[in-house]
Amino acid sequence: MTFLNLIKSNKKSFRFALAFFAFAAAGLVCSAAPGGPATAQRAPGDSALILAKQAYVYGFPLVLMYETEHSAVNHQKQVYNSIFAPVNLFGHFRTFPDATFKGVVKPNCDTYYSSAWLDLSQEPLVLTVPNTKGRYYLLPMMDAYTNVFASPGKRTTGTATQLFLVTGPGYKGAVPGGMKQIAAPTNMVWILGRTQVNSAQDGKDVVYKIQDGYTLTPLSKWGTDYKPANNTKIDTGLTKNPSAFVENMDINTFFNVLNEQMAKNPPPAADSVILRKIAAIGVGAGKQFSLNSFDSGTQNALKAVPATVQRQLRLFSVKGGSIENNWNISRKGVGNYGTNYNIRALIALIALGANLNADASYPNCQLDAAGNKLDGAKKYTLHFDKGQMPPANAFWSLTMYGADDFLVDNPINRYTIGDRSNLKYNDDGSLDVYIQNEQPANDNEANWLPAPKGPFTVTMRIYWPKESYLDGSWKIPGIKMVQ
Repeated sequence: MTFLNLIKSNKKSFRFALAFFAFAAAGLVCSAAPGGPATAQRAPGDSALILAKQAYVYGFPLVLMYETEHSAVNHQKQVYNSIFAPVNLFGHFRTFPDATFKGVVKPNCDTYYSSAWLDLSQEPLVLTVPNTKGRYYLLPMMDAYTNVFASPGKRTTGTATQLFLVTGPGYKGAVPGGMKQIAAPTNMVWILGRTQVNSAQDGKDVVYKIQDGYTLTPLSKWGTDYKPANNTKIDTGLTKNPSAFVENMDINTFFNVLNEQMAKNPPPAADSVILRKIAAIGVGAGKQFSLNSFDSGTQNALKAVPATVQRQLRLFSVKGGSIENNWNISRKGVGNYGTNYNIRALIALIALGANLNADASYPNCQLDAAGNKLDGAKKYTLHFDKGQMPPANAFWSLTMYGADDFLVDNPINRYTIGDRSNLKYNDDGSLDVYIQNEQPANDNEANWLPAPKGPFTVTMRIYWPKESYLDGSWKIPGIKMVQ
């Protein structure tokens, strides 16, 4: 799920920062007591608005992570064929998602998901990984701010049976023999695992057993006949679409949820500069944000911040960053963002759960080769010359998404196409993929990626990309409209 690297160098990152909202350095003074409400009287309206935009960009990933977790763990037992399960337990998808799935934006249809939300505040957890016998898998771990801090999998740790001790930031104890420690920077951790699936039968015969082998056990229960308690209290009012819920959250609620979550998951020391700034408007761990602290004109401007930021982020996802034949190219920088809060917020908005580029990269396309927005009212082809297929050590795919970043309903229930599909290659060894709403003529259905009638985007996934992708020597072709 996952997907863009819009920054190719520090220079480009700086240029992005200059363009994005014209963020200004605002050295504001906050007279609040530590942890208490901030007073905004000393912050001029324009400065407060700038700070609010910065704070929204900074905090969006954390708030979205919290609301996604809140919804996902709202279950009393482990849920199969779902990524939802109580905290510290895996939920497993055992079919591919379809157009009805709204749990996470841009879901993939290449692997079965295994998802677990960890709470490390009480004690560490032992993660067991079975022998996948050479099969590609990865279990990336995201902290509360969406940074991937560890990624066990075939590329990094191999495919043999393994034990990991996942510890929270306050853990000072020993690591039992035979276990490898993974130190998490926050007590909230999301493991969003993927296991390669080659067919529905392959899933049943092989992948189900691998998924059953992904287990989590509290360290104090290790070596016992541990059985998780099924006593989770269910909140029937929770949304099933946390991304939409957060995007529609009013600014007052948003900042106070952010404040609560920063107290539970303290930001890293590297964030001290922006934290000092946004504290002036009442945003910070344990603080209280109040619109009533501002005059009426500033209040109205602040209310528009969520929609404004989201709109400009989405605009940048189309026209900003590293572009190649009108694809947004992902070669480095995704998954672990440091202080690049703009890109972190963008990825959270359109691709929450994106992996490190070395594990999987996600070129994303919203414009055809001529620079026009992709639209199902037209017909397109994507052509790969012989020997120029996407360079993957594992496998590659193309997935269709609607304007809302979810899968698109279609008559043949095909949401993705790739090197494990039954593709028809041309006589010269090249490949044409047909991207359109109507079924293509001339028996080309095998190479058809169905599109909606309106606007859409296409995401390419390259699992464990080869060096030719990461160094830019392989070039992605543009999507061309058929005349």
